[in-house]
Amino acid sequence: MHRVVVIAVPPATTFGLSIPELVLGQTAVDGLLGYEVLVCSSQRGPVATYGRASLQVSVAHALDVVDGADTVIVTGTAAREEVDSCILTALRHAAAAGKRVASICTGAFVLAQAGLLDGREATTYWLKSAEFAGRFPAVTLRPDVLYVEDGNILTSAGLSAGIDLCLHLIRRDYGAATANAVARLVVAAPVRPGGQAQFIEAPVPPETGASLAATRAWALERLHEPLTRATLAAHARISVRTLTRRFDAETGLTPLQWVLHQRVNLAQELLETTELPMDRIAQLSGLATPDSLRQHLSRRTGLTPSAYRAAFTQSPAGRDRPRRRARGSSGSA
Repeated sequence: MHRVVVIAVPPATTFGLSIPELVLGQTAVDGLLGYEVLVCSSQRGPVATYGRASLQVSVAHALDVVDGADTVIVTGTAAREEVDSCILTALRHAAAAGKRVASICTGAFVLAQAGLLDGREATTYWLKSAEFAGRFPAVTLRPDVLYVEDGNILTSAGLSAGIDLCLHLIRRDYGAATANAVARLVVAAPVRPGGQAQFIEAPVPPETGASLAATRAWALERLHEPLTRATLAAHARISVRTLTRRFDAETGLTPLQWVLHQRVNLAQELLETTELPMDRIAQLSGLATPDSLRQHLSRRTGLTPSAYRAAFTQSPAGRDRPRRRARGSSGSA
């Protein structure tokens, strides 16, 4: 079982603290839990929280549990100035030991204070981006994305983007099919690319109040067919120009970027759950050829289709194969 240790940095956001357990804790692989999630702080007992609600949080573990972690997550906190030095030291040791270290929302300020983001790309809650950039010029801030993976360090945007980050971790560890199953359990969007915009000014176009959700659902059932901007626009009964504008407003992606992401996601699921040959998977996912499948899958995961299938297969023939975590790019389409 993969052990995840969540560090509560007071005053902590209660929503942020709950995300890893609510998402990662739903992960089941071959009937077994995929993650053990522990919450700790500088010391056991009550942890101050941030917000107007009078909520009491008590943690059962101190920082010593970080030593046994595979992944360490720092959630959102209102403490952006001075963080307990014991927490910063624990994070430095974890990163130096090769553990995966991640932050949700303003937890990125904690990682930056620990020096873990210097020379790396990172993101944080868009409303705090200017403050972050001013305080940590050695960090390459990407203020307009959901999450960033740079080596063994990951950062996410606002609190809800922490859900996207956790789903991304599940996909990294156990594959797309498991990640999408968890997304359905927690009623979240399927795994979204990290490069998707975290802040969308007008998610529903004001001039009509209409959404392209029906067209996206229609397209998901036809990924094996040619899907051009003209095809999507015809289904939505709007112009290509309007389609492109609304796709950007609702998803932060162009229509073709969104289609490509969904096709690679489908190819991953087919590789994990079937024994179909590569050319058939390429056809069913709309990627057309094995070469195209290899190119796009390698760009997302760092693995060839054969290596991906060996690592994440859920077919009866492959259940006894050892699982291993995929390493490579950030997962953006």
